[in-house]
Amino acid sequence: MINDVQLRPIEPRDNPSIAKIIRQCLEEFGANKPGTVYFDSTTDALFELFSENDLSTYFIASAEDKILGGGGIFPSPALPEDTCELVKMYLLPEARGTGTGATLINLCMETARQKGFRRMYIETMPELRKAISVYEKFGFQYLNGPLGDTGHFGCGVWMIREL
Repeated sequence: MINDVQLRPIEPRDNPSIAKIIRQCLEEFGANKPGTVYFDSTTDALFELFSENDLSTYFIASAEDKILGGGGIFPSPALPEDTCELVKMYLLPEARGTGTGATLINLCMETARQKGFRRMYIETMPELRKAISVYEKFGFQYLNGPLGDTGHFGCGVWMIREL
C-alpha cells in the first residue's frame, strides 16, 4: 500500500531514477524498441529538457522518498500552437491502480490549461494497453496518424483530447 503520494516538479537529482523507471516500464511491456523514449538521449536528462521553455513541465510522483514515476507536458515540435503533448507518463507497478496516474494526468491537464493549451496529444504503443485504456477513460480520442514531429516513429497509437 502506498501512502501519501506527493507530486512535485522534476529536480536535477531525479534524472537517473526517472530514466530507469521509464526504461524498466518499456522493458516490462516489451516496448523497448527503436523510435521510442527508450533510446532517446533526452530520457537521461529530463530536468534539462523540461527546463528549456516555460510551456513544458514534468512532475515526479513520490512517496516516502521513493520515486514512483512521473509525467509531463511538452510543446513537441510541429504540433499546433494550441496543443501540447502528454509525455513520458510512466509509473512503477506498485503505483499503478492507486489513483496516482489519474492524479498525475489531471495535474498535467490543469497545468496545460493554465499555460494556454486547448488540446492535449498522446503518442503511445499498442503494447501499453493498460495505459491506452486509462487515456480512453480520460476522453482521449484516436487519430489516424501522428501530429507534429516528435521523432518517436516507434509509436503506433495517436490520441487527442480537448482541454
